[in-house]
Amino acid sequence: MDRSTFRLDTSGLLCPMPVLKARRKLAEMEPGQSLQVIATDPSSLHDMPAYCSMAGHSLLMAEEKDNSYIFEIVCGDQANK
Repeated sequence: MDRSTFRLDTSGLLCPMPVLKARRKLAEMEPGQSLQVIATDPSSLHDMPAYCSMAGHSLLMAEEKDNSYIFEIVCGDQANK
């Protein structure tokens, strides 16, 4: 990860906390910076893409690995306005 990529581990948190924590972190970031979110709540598979779509962020990847869900999000410019 380079300095414009951030990591947020929300393992163990239940809905809606993974999305709320991602939202808070993305609000601190500049457009174009990336955020990797790790979650264990199965609801995040539906919630994170829906949030990104509504908030103007780009969801580059969502995958399940080792009982976790990993999301790669690019901060959108509309989100911080």
